[in-house]
Amino acid sequence: MLDLIESETAPAADLIAWAMETYRDRFAISTGFQKEGMAIVDMAWRVSRSVRVFTLDTGRLPGQTQRMIEIVGERYGIDVERVRPDAEEVQRMTARHGTDLFRDSVESRQLCCEIRKVRPLDRKLGEFDAWATGLRRDQSPERAGVPKLERLDGRVKLNPLADWTAAQVEEYTRRHDVPMHPLYARGFASIGCEPCTRALLAGETGRAGRWWWEVEGRKECGIHFAPDGAVRRAPRGEDA
Repeated sequence: MLDLIESETAPAADLIAWAMETYRDRFAISTGFQKEGMAIVDMAWRVSRSVRVFTLDTGRLPGQTQRMIEIVGERYGIDVERVRPDAEEVQRMTARHGTDLFRDSVESRQLCCEIRKVRPLDRKLGEFDAWATGLRRDQSPERAGVPKLERLDGRVKLNPLADWTAAQVEEYTRRHDVPMHPLYARGFASIGCEPCTRALLAGETGRAGRWWWEVEGRKECGIHFAPDGAVRRAPRGEDA
């Protein structure tokens, strides 16, 4: 088993190769098809053509993200696994709070993310012993301490690009001609659900285009960090 100290000095490609060899089909890549996730998919594909990739299909994704699912299949031959929320939970939530409840308050937005992203992810992770994400330390203050390897709830979570800069991601993307999400060309820097993501305005950086109407709260959906910033998080379990 690779330990935490060894993982911090291991190159990203080596970490991915180790996880794929160790966990085989019990390892997967979780991605929303942003540059980081696509770089990880490309690295893994170079190790094995049978890598598993899944995405959280919230029901509110932009059409460009849906197209990326097709592009990954065309380029890499990977059948992306779509992870959808429980339809009854979504129906109860929207009946009680409205379709666009995320506009009402930070708490309502977190509830929407909980139903559409956090709970579906928790259910999907039951299929795996390890998974990888595209988190990087310089993406936001909340992510500054992200390790390259974590052990959460009995599983290994890899963040192989944690110590990469945006420039390194760009260089890898160019060098390997990695497919790029179309919304980057329209000024997006972080891509999520369609109603909750916009292009950056002049002077904005990082995740400013996510939930831009919020004046308080962290720019996280809950799948990586709790509302209080803790790395470990537990489902809220409240009635939707």
